Amino acid sequence: MAIFLLLVAAGVSITGLISDNDGLLKVGWVIWAFGLLGLLLRKLRGKRKFRTVEEAQTAADAGNTHALRSLASVAKLNGDLVECERLLLLAVDKGDVEAMWDMGRLYDLRDGDLVAAEPWFRMAAEHGHFFAKRLFRSGHALNMDGTTPL
Repeated sequence: MAIFLLLVAAGVSITGLISDNDGLLKVGWVIWAFGLLGLLLRKLRGKRKFRTVEEAQTAADAGNTHALRSLASVAKLNGDLVECERLLLLAVDKGDVEAMWDMGRLYDLRDGDLVAAEPWFRMAAEHGHFFAKRLFRSGHALNMDGTTPL
């Protein structure tokens, strides 16, 4: 889509230059901006995805926390909660806030006990995780009586 926008921008800009039409030139600049933004977003999005488990493993071995969380998700889907926990702990040790949240979710899933997950949710909340902070608002899951502020 981004490449299509860049081609359209080129066509509109050339037409605007040839016809000396300022309106077409302005439209061309806007289309150029959207096309370049699309390319940038495509490039950024491409860095976050792993095409294969082996690619994610290579990134995880290099210390990429997103890769560690991705592999933990694969382990969780395969029912290997021990491996999932091991990988998430590696990411938590590197300060990954999403891994802290995922550890809380894992404990809640595995133990069926929100209280067991509370330390992980608290850690994530203290590091700024949006959803974890909501759990500790007055009247919410981990602060029903409003006496345990974060």
